[in-house]
Amino acid sequence: MIKYKSLLPIIYIIFLMLPIYWLINMSFKTTNEILGVFSLWPLEFTLENYRTIFTDPTWYNGYFNSIIYVAMNTVISVTVALPAAYAFSRYNFLGDKHLFFWLLTNRMAPAAVFALPFFQLYSSVGLFDTHIAVALAHCLFNIPLAVWILEGFMSGVPKELDETAFLDGYSFSRFFGKIFIPTIASGIGVTMFFTFMYSWVELLLAKTLTSVAAKPIAATMTRTASASGYELGLLAAAGALTIIPGALVIYFVRNHIAKGFALGRV
Repeated sequence: MIKYKSLLPIIYIIFLMLPIYWLINMSFKTTNEILGVFSLWPLEFTLENYRTIFTDPTWYNGYFNSIIYVAMNTVISVTVALPAAYAFSRYNFLGDKHLFFWLLTNRMAPAAVFALPFFQLYSSVGLFDTHIAVALAHCLFNIPLAVWILEGFMSGVPKELDETAFLDGYSFSRFFGKIFIPTIASGIGVTMFFTFMYSWVELLLAKTLTSVAAKPIAATMTRTASASGYELGLLAAAGALTIIPGALVIYFVRNHIAKGFALGRV
């Protein structure tokens, strides 16, 4: 019975990895082979799909655009959320609970609700089809998430730490940067991971607010699919490459994520 129980996690992991394997498997096939033959591995191995992505500016610019606005959003969201989360964790003020709940409701709202207002606003002020436009739009959802996660970590830090630092002559900025931030480093790592991933996978606002110069890879994939119809190998290769940034983020913040799930509210 114990042996069967030990097999369950293995079966579950295989089940989760199967779609990723199948995506990578398709990326090394031609579209004709994908549509005509069922095989567990490429019968005619080809790198043409990846060669197209790395030589066609439409494709590789999409990756660069996505990474740029996602990185910008991650930095902005965490930077803005840090002082806000500190205020919620340390001070009681009129309407604090209601304001905190209102922030979370922004995260719950569907992106479609804000697509048209953002499009009109950014078109009016000249920000349409720019990286900062998408980064700021994603802040609407990621800042509330970042505040919620960071507030949980900060609430776990005793207030006596603040009082001791101030008694020792620390200014607030010096205390916050040299003492408090290192104390919640795991929480910041977890927050950066979630903000990065939510911005990376968001499609509607990224497509609506860009056209050419800042068009993300997801928009390139959907437009290629609708225009070409059946370039499945090319789309599979593009999909496989979109996994890499998330995997790299997980690798670099893996220790913080582990501590965050153990100590924080995530």
